[in-house]
Amino acid sequence: MEAFSSFFDSQAESRNRWSYDSLKNFRQISPVVQSHLQMVYLTLGCALVASAAGAYLHILWNIGGILTTLAGVGTIAWLMATPPYEEKKRISILMAAALLEGASIGPLIGLAIEIDSSVLVSAFVGTAVAFGCFSAAAMLARRREFLYLGGLLSSGISMLLWLHFASSIFGGSTAVFKFELYFGLLLFVGYMVVDTQEIIERAHLGDMDYVKHALTLFTDFISVFVRVLIIMLRNTAEKNEKKKKKKRRD
Repeated sequence: MEAFSSFFDSQAESRNRWSYDSLKNFRQISPVVQSHLQMVYLTLGCALVASAAGAYLHILWNIGGILTTLAGVGTIAWLMATPPYEEKKRISILMAAALLEGASIGPLIGLAIEIDSSVLVSAFVGTAVAFGCFSAAAMLARRREFLYLGGLLSSGISMLLWLHFASSIFGGSTAVFKFELYFGLLLFVGYMVVDTQEIIERAHLGDMDYVKHALTLFTDFISVFVRVLIIMLRNTAEKNEKKKKKKRRD
């Protein structure tokens, strides 16, 4: 009994120590950097609203497609080429890029509304919760603790690109599609942590470009959201198909 009690006592002490150490790690973020992070997440929220507006415009006028995707890429390139001191212009360009991104994923969102609108809400809420949890984990962890994962994630992205390229030439299968979907989800969830810590480190080094940092997190958020939505739609479609088969048998 004493061995068991000592074990549980040690576990409790380790949990308390982790909580205290986490708070100490959060204090390592200077007030200036904390203010910068507030601006980053505020800008990110505005970009998500603009993206939702773009998806709504697609549902109204069916504007999403290849053209909006190419225009979004061009807008992002324009944003990166704009000097940081042109703050208002860069914010406007970011909102335009988010609007075009929302229109580009508009067909997927429209499909989700047709199948089951609750899936769309669940996918967004799940992505937001995951984003908040992993961002908080990156802030509470020791500085630079997860930055080493950047190389591994970049290698994973390269592997996905080559796999997608090979599938487009030689033809893909359902198994390959599922692997790309789930592995890509894992990669971009990892990027949420790595990019958050990288933004903190860049801010400590004097890089206060909150527009560029918000764009980075916006890209991570949309990438995770799209994959979560596709996974949930596939599961819903499979369930509906099974129900139809049962009704036919009955």
